[in-house]
Amino acid sequence: MKSLFFTEEHELFRSSLQDFFQAEVMPQINKWEDEGKTDRTILKKMGEMGFLGLEVEEKYGGMGLDFMYTCILMEEMGRTGSAGFSTVVSAHSYLAMNYLIHAGSDLIKEKYLIPSVMGEKIGSLSMTEPFAGSDVRSLRTTARREGDYYYVDGSKTFISNGYYGDYTVAAVQTESGISMMVIDLEAEGVMRTKLDKVGIRSSDTAELAFNNVKVPVENLLGQEGKGFYYMMESLQVERLTGVQSNLGLMKYVLDITIQYMSERKAFGRSINQFQALRHEIAEMGSELAALEAFTYLTSYRLTQGDSVVKECSMLKLKTGDFVNELVYRCQQMFGGYGFMEEYPIGRIYRDVRVIPVYGGTSEIMKEIIAKILIDKKEYKPVYK
Repeated sequence: MKSLFFTEEHELFRSSLQDFFQAEVMPQINKWEDEGKTDRTILKKMGEMGFLGLEVEEKYGGMGLDFMYTCILMEEMGRTGSAGFSTVVSAHSYLAMNYLIHAGSDLIKEKYLIPSVMGEKIGSLSMTEPFAGSDVRSLRTTARREGDYYYVDGSKTFISNGYYGDYTVAAVQTESGISMMVIDLEAEGVMRTKLDKVGIRSSDTAELAFNNVKVPVENLLGQEGKGFYYMMESLQVERLTGVQSNLGLMKYVLDITIQYMSERKAFGRSINQFQALRHEIAEMGSELAALEAFTYLTSYRLTQGDSVVKECSMLKLKTGDFVNELVYRCQQMFGGYGFMEEYPIGRIYRDVRVIPVYGGTSEIMKEIIAKILIDKKEYKPVYK
């Protein structure tokens, strides 16, 4: 399967990532969970290795690589078993930075993209509001222009990297409609409140309040009034990278479950010899293999420039549901130990519940798919 979509260079990159994560991430996961944040020095190290700017042009400090390298990065981050760590990196590189790459001016790229690639600045994406989640057309955060500045008022919630990050790419209502702009989180009038979540605790999540925040006009991304279309374009990358991470996480969970089953004994033999449990693994492994093939194919098609809105929505829907099912079924294999903090399966059980919610709920995914299949809706690229 891998040989169809990944070259020898891709696999060498995968090996280097695995070594890096084994040395720099795995020993820190429990500490980051306890502290409620991922140490930003890991992003600095990833930036130095080039991991944060895989597709970014070299003149902006990136590697200029194809999207299949991103597929590998996200999958291997998922295989660390830490959804929090994966969320911190993906919110930075594939939510915030994605807008800088495609809609940012040269000035924006110099000021925000280059330090983001190096891990010196950490970004977030501010779309969701207390009264506007999936319905982005109902955004209430406003930006009124006065001369060379916008003045922003409103609030955003559930913002990954919003508490410890440096800037946010925010969707706001301007005179021309929804627009996207970069807001420095240290700017006067910005208030951050850290939210206390059930899971994914090593990824900070914040509510942001903007009170007459002064933002230079040069921080506008692309054209005023085009924000809704930029969001629709970027969401397929956001969802697909999330799917890739889900894929890695499911592989990790299945691996540690099979390992545990080989060690745990009951009635005089390892529990991996009981037919009922063996067949559970066979079923989950089969479904996971199908999702892997669909994910790799969709990732490859995106690399070729195809529009994959339907496929990304389908994958977000199916992996969001199946990661919860797989973790639940695997946790059962651990018996009482699956409910103990010392076993990662318990933490992962808490983490995955939100996956069918963020980045667009399963219900929204179904509606997007239905519009394409039934109403023949077409989604066309807007950045170019």
